Amino acid sequence: MTMSLEDCRRFYAEEIRFAAGIESSALIEALARVPREKFLGPGPWEVGRLDPRAALGLSKMRMSYVQVDDPRSLYHNTVVAIDKAAEINNGQPSALACWIDALQIRPGERVYHLGCGVGYYTAIMAEMVGGKGAVVASEVSAQLSVRAKENLATYPNVTVFSGDGSSFDPGPCDAMLINAGATHPLPLWLDRLNDGGRLVLPLTMAIGPLIGAGVMARITRADDRFSAEIVTQIAIYSCSSGRDPEREAQLKVALTKGALMKMKWVRRDPHEQTDSCLIHGAGVCVSSSEPA
Repeated sequence: MTMSLEDCRRFYAEEIRFAAGIESSALIEALARVPREKFLGPGPWEVGRLDPRAALGLSKMRMSYVQVDDPRSLYHNTVVAIDKAAEINNGQPSALACWIDALQIRPGERVYHLGCGVGYYTAIMAEMVGGKGAVVASEVSAQLSVRAKENLATYPNVTVFSGDGSSFDPGPCDAMLINAGATHPLPLWLDRLNDGGRLVLPLTMAIGPLIGAGVMARITRADDRFSAEIVTQIAIYSCSSGRDPEREAQLKVALTKGALMKMKWVRRDPHEQTDSCLIHGAGVCVSSSEPA
């Protein structure tokens, strides 16, 4: 018996639940509802996977692709090419779902999604906040932002902006997903977090002209204090305007020596740099020590 598209989406949602250890039932339901094929354009599609020999050091880390023309083939824990030549894809579902789960999104909340691509994961979050909530998304690629706006036109609770998301002011937010690597949480993002708000962002060091590697961190605001913890490791495209050379040097040391695993706080109080300052700079310091 052939599975229907609805059956495939449900199977996919359950697959991601176990692959990523998802706790949010609302996220699982959104994964089972949102049609991934709608956001990827007409088929056939290129489904990608990393060469498994790369993990054994037998080949370079590169993506290989297989062409599929049945939308049911999109409902697996795999990336799908958006722009194969530019090596841009729709993102690993288990990874994105893990980061969205870490946001602990609730109905009625306001969410910011930087780097929304074609809008698939934006739609997932829009389903989670519901009609009384809102999602504000930004995308630096003009081509992708056009596609995202078209794909999300049926969601009245979503607004998509085209341009550099690091300088865009999303307004007060309960949750933020930053989908591009930065050297530190930008002051604007911290300022716009509501009390109790959660910010999930990649702290990365450059490993190529466009790619960085590091950790996905969650920052939670309580009054004017910002606690911090690591969610996952990550390799991701860099947010060029969200990078500071001095902080990048500190981040590289903290990552390679394992000190970043001790992050506990993002400090905004004026203080001298000490050994507990893992990524230190004016106005923002990722630290292992609690603010004074």
